Amino acid sequence: MSLTSLSQSAAAHVLARLPMEPAPDGGGVVNPTPSAPTALSNLVNKLLGLIAWGGTAAGVAGVLITGTMMAISVKRGESSEHMSRLGLVLGGCILIAVAGPVANWFLGGGGDTTQSGAQ
Repeated sequence: MSLTSLSQSAAAHVLARLPMEPAPDGGGVVNPTPSAPTALSNLVNKLLGLIAWGGTAAGVAGVLITGTMMAISVKRGESSEHMSRLGLVLGGCILIAVAGPVANWFLGGGGDTTQSGAQ
């Protein structure tokens, strides 16, 4: 079996298993439905949730550690350069907090996030 016939056979096998809908205008072009398998989407959602939780925990730990270092340096009478560190930690916390809604806005269609009935 040649490489060309093997690749054509594999392509035909994959295309036969894709869920397809006919084109809206009744033409001959098919439009595959963009849906992930349920098991895969559940796994990805669980992984993203764990990453978000870990990022939030790291942000809280960073603020606590920076605050502790600031308190120790004030007690010792040393000059404090921890405000820049605190700014970086808080910037990271803001980035973690905003990442989910921004990704949802881009991937979820964006648009108006307010309720249609509220004025």
